[in-house]
Amino acid sequence: MGLPVTQTLVVIGGGAAGLFCAVNVARMAPSVRVILVEKSNKLLAKVKVSGGGRCNVTHACFDRQDLPGYYPRGAQFVKRYQHSFFTTDTIDWFAARNVNLKTEADGRMFPVTDSSQTIIDVLLQEAALYGVQIRLKTGVQRIEINTLSLSGPFIVHTQAGESISADFCCIACGGFAQSASFDWIRELGHSIEEPVPSLFTFNAPAHPIVSLQGVSVPEVSVKISGTKLIQTGPVLITHWGLSGPAILKLSAYGARELAQRNYSFDIQINWLGRSHFTAASLSDFFNDQRTQHPTQKLSNGKLQSIPQRLWEFFLSQAGIAADRRWADLTRREENLLIRLLTDMSVHVEGKTTFKEEFVTAGGVALAEIDPATMMSKKVSHLYFAGEIMNVDGITGGFNFQHAWSSGMLAARAIAAAQG
Repeated sequence: MGLPVTQTLVVIGGGAAGLFCAVNVARMAPSVRVILVEKSNKLLAKVKVSGGGRCNVTHACFDRQDLPGYYPRGAQFVKRYQHSFFTTDTIDWFAARNVNLKTEADGRMFPVTDSSQTIIDVLLQEAALYGVQIRLKTGVQRIEINTLSLSGPFIVHTQAGESISADFCCIACGGFAQSASFDWIRELGHSIEEPVPSLFTFNAPAHPIVSLQGVSVPEVSVKISGTKLIQTGPVLITHWGLSGPAILKLSAYGARELAQRNYSFDIQINWLGRSHFTAASLSDFFNDQRTQHPTQKLSNGKLQSIPQRLWEFFLSQAGIAADRRWADLTRREENLLIRLLTDMSVHVEGKTTFKEEFVTAGGVALAEIDPATMMSKKVSHLYFAGEIMNVDGITGGFNFQHAWSSGMLAARAIAAAQG
């Protein structure tokens, strides 16, 4: 027989942060009635699609000095809370519930089942085990607070006209693309950092490289011209432009600057990444090819890290016939090839975001949130978790880690405050 209900928590948002907060409060404070409201008709939508349906739960970053650096917005905030719930704590929490994670070469961590449903199932099982009440298709219109004490109890007004009384409230509804969507949070006295997209791919529809859609290069350095923004990693050529981890990381670190440019800018690409080749050593390589393989066709003499289709594209862009021999390569053609390989310029015009995995830079100002408890400094017993705050990480599991950490810290604070 459960303990009598003494207080109520309403969690707004059925994503990773919201559900993690809800199940942990319900587990740690059995006398608290936990109600989770979600405006859509399904829970954990981002968990379902992340990592190609495998769910990139966290990242194998085990150095507390390193983790904050993966957050373009909110690094200092993450630095202040990470000691309370770190990546290792995430791994342990899931392991304690028989969900083991594995680490891939790039540091991303997935369930050993390679299925996001594993993560969804364990969270829903926890919700059922501890009696979390879940209400789908329940959007929130506004939160009414005690204006004299600036605290709870709250009245949560839904878009359907229902009113839910609550002693605690945790806002964990993810980021919003439109500034006006934050108005109901502004009404609570909070400041909002204007939202702009993060984690998007670069559109280059006018560039001939899009003819190589599907080609992937494992290590490429990409720099936004006129800035210090540069990233190295895999790049995927798509039918609309460029994608892959290097591009997504660049979009995250450059989110605000690229928005100011209205997503019209140039990038410089070194297709050889961190390889030992420089412009000078490439020239030496070409000279060696002339000497050692004078009769070999250029099309058969590509650099090891460059896919065949991309190498043939470079030859074409330099005006070199594929059946030309190394002995016939002119210095002018060689210089063109070196430029294409190490300093290729591409004009970007627009971006592509993916609705299911959309991430925003912006949200509730971090100066107004206590990083130890996730409680509002403006309204007592009002908490935040996940992307609704002005915290966003690069691709690789960092946004989920923030969701788990902030959700757990809010849950602990609520459990400690009840009674």
